[in-house]
Amino acid sequence: MFPTLVLVGGGKMGGAMLSGWLDRGMDAAAITVVEPHPDIASALGRRLGVAVVGTPEAIDADLRPDVVVFAVKPQVISAVVPGYTRFLGADPVFLSIAAGKTIGAFEQGLGGKAAVVRAMPNTPAAVRRGITVACANSRTTAEQRALCSRLLEAVGAVAWVEDEALMDPVTAVSGSGPAYVFFLVECLTKAAMNAGLPADLAERLARITVTGAGELLHRSEDPAEVLRRNVTSPGGTTAAALEVLMGSRGLEPLMTAAVEAARKRSRELAELA
Repeated sequence: MFPTLVLVGGGKMGGAMLSGWLDRGMDAAAITVVEPHPDIASALGRRLGVAVVGTPEAIDADLRPDVVVFAVKPQVISAVVPGYTRFLGADPVFLSIAAGKTIGAFEQGLGGKAAVVRAMPNTPAAVRRGITVACANSRTTAEQRALCSRLLEAVGAVAWVEDEALMDPVTAVSGSGPAYVFFLVECLTKAAMNAGLPADLAERLARITVTGAGELLHRSEDPAEVLRRNVTSPGGTTAAALEVLMGSRGLEPLMTAAVEAARKRSRELAELA
């Protein structure tokens, strides 16, 4: 049986999730998308065959959704959420992928009587290789958690935490993490060019090396440390490079500082919510 679902926001992340649901066999007739931008709305309706409306008021008055998914920018959440209090009588779960918006912010906007799940996906969800970490409030049932897991698994792996405070380091690691990897490719490309390689070859080597290593890590059961040691011959070229990267001024202290900076900023943004 397919859940009845309202998706608020059909942009990049919302659109990626929608495509994943449909590819997994979810009935398009069970989904209503609220998307105010005409170009996006038209493309979704034409390409995916779902019902698309511009405002929550335009949703069928008899609709009783099992889940309402908020996939809009966090800056507009406070203005958007009250438009969906009309569904509280259906006892749905409200699933948010708005970065930095706390469960408390949704409870306040929905009158304090809603089942709320806060989730943090990351951008590889666009190719269904993301990971999402979720946290539920006490009003969320086991069945609603399972439903949210199924929906989130359409774009990658899913993990749950019980302590919402952990969502800040989650954001710093997996939410922001893809940018760290992309920056690694940038740095490796520039280093290759400084070593004398032409720009096009330098970028190709960096890009394919990083994506290939990621795929090897994905398929292997060995931890990253073992894979790293497997590439490193004693006294060889890799060992010489790792001596620099693993030194006191190397990558590990930089990454630790970077993640801490992102964690603190996530906490600050949540407090502003």
